[in-house]
Parts: sequence; structure tokens; C-alpha cells
Amino acid sequence: MSHHGSQPRSGLRLMHVHAHPDDESSKGAASTAMYVAQGVDVHVVTCTGGERGSILNPKMDRPDILANITEIRRQEMERARDILGVTQDWLGFVDSGWPEGDPKPPLPEGCFALVPLEEAAAPLVRLIREQRPHVVTTYDERGGYPHPDHIKCHQVSVAAFEAAGDPERYPDLGEPWQPLKLYYHHGFNRPKTQAIHDAMLAHGLESPYVERLQDWKPEPEWDARITTRVPCSEYFGVRDQALLAHATQIDPDGMWFAVPREIQEEVWPTEDFELVVSHVPSELPESDLFAGITDPA
Repeated sequence: MSHHGSQPRSGLRLMHVHAHPDDESSKGAASTAMYVAQGVDVHVVTCTGGERGSILNPKMDRPDILANITEIRRQEMERARDILGVTQDWLGFVDSGWPEGDPKPPLPEGCFALVPLEEAAAPLVRLIREQRPHVVTTYDERGGYPHPDHIKCHQVSVAAFEAAGDPERYPDLGEPWQPLKLYYHHGFNRPKTQAIHDAMLAHGLESPYVERLQDWKPEPEWDARITTRVPCSEYFGVRDQALLAHATQIDPDGMWFAVPREIQEEVWPTEDFELVVSHVPSELPESDLFAGITDPA
């Protein structure tokens, strides 16, 4: 671990905006842990409490856990936060759930996805002005996957990134602060999934991605949106520990852990992002979310 005096990046601030507790551990967690080790101040914002998340780990699927899911997910988040070394705030909205059925049922009243955008962005504007991040990350316009909370998280993040620096907007929510760069996560891209799938087969192992790849239409123009690949494979183990902290959501025997870490490190040692807005000059492609930020205030 880095000792005092070897923290080259202290003074830099990074904010990740996520929909539910566990998203911070399943998306960008290795680069998060790496930046923390380098002295970056990393702040996670969690839009909802994950109240409607199903219990995805069979070992945790018990009535006592379901009865206390909100509190348990808060405790899991605290453990993950400690493992990653981040600070974190809850925006306080209520999980919208994953609508099941055809046609899909209406979203539950009062849930995050139904809050008007102007109102939903307000607490994030306040946090951006308080925390003063240089870089903000969130999901792409599809939400990474089309969960209503992920799409809303994208919309809220983009709106707040723009509004936070504008003294005319939300004038009572603190001194304006304009973050310098906005990124979208591209963690589940097809080329990465294909590369890991191929490597599993080459090593004579069973790939967890057979069905997913069959149904996943290649979209080269979408994949070409990745601008920034951050090498962080030595922190994949920290990422895995943070994931396991979300015990109700992550099955240790499930797909997340089906691929040996050695294969992941060899085949795809980066976490991948798309630079969407930059107020500093930066040459693409990048290997660092702070590329171009030379003298942070």
C-alpha cells in the first residue's frame, strides 16, 4: 500500500453517481480503489436505497432478511464503502424496482423514476457543489442496462453536471461548482465479454456468456464510443471483495465469479469509460479519468 508522501493524486476529487447500493462495486470499482490508493478523494452518490432489489444470492433468501432489506442493504453498503475507501451519500429516493411482465406494470407511486427531473436533480446539484468533484461518472443514456433507476440516474447526473456550475440554477443550493469532465461507464461492453468468453474456451473452461453473446447484436458504433481505458487490474481483488460485501445481491457461486481473475487480468486489464463533456483539453484515447486536469483547485 502507498505510504504517506507517495500519494501523487491528492487534491483530485472524483464522484461516481450510481442507482443502487452495489452498483459502485459492480461498475468501476477497481479503478475506484486504484484512485483511492493514489490519494484521490472518491465520493459515491447512491440515488436509491435498493429497497425493491430482489435477493439474488440464494444463501441470503430468507424471510428475516427480506423483512429488513433496507437496513441490510445499508449495512452492506457501509462494508463496501470501507473496502473501497470511498465516502458516500444517499440521495434518498426510493428504488423503482424492475418491472416484470408483458405489458410491464406501471412503476410504483413515489419511486425514483417518477420524480420530476428538476426535483430529482436538486440533491445531486447540492452534493456536487459541496464535494466539488473535478470528474463525475454515471451511466450512458441506456442506463448500462434498461432499469428505470439506471436511466433516471443518467438523466439526473447529466442535468446536475450542467446545473451545478450555473449560478442561475438552484441558487439556494450552494456556491456554483463546475466539474471539469463527465464520463459514462461502459463496463458491460460486447468486445470485452467476447474476449473473456474466447479466453475461457481457450483455457478449456466453461464460459458464463454463451447465451448472452448469442442474443447480443454487435454494435461497433456503440463500442467505438469508449474513449478511456483505465488500467487497474491489480485492484480486481479489491473490487471482488467490495462485490461480496453486497451479500444479498451477489451470489459468490454466480456469474460474477465464474471467470478466474488471472484471465480477467490478462484479457481485459482496464475499466472502460466514455468522455462525454470536457472543460479541459485532453487527447483521446485516454488512460486516466484525470487526463488534462493539471492544476486542480
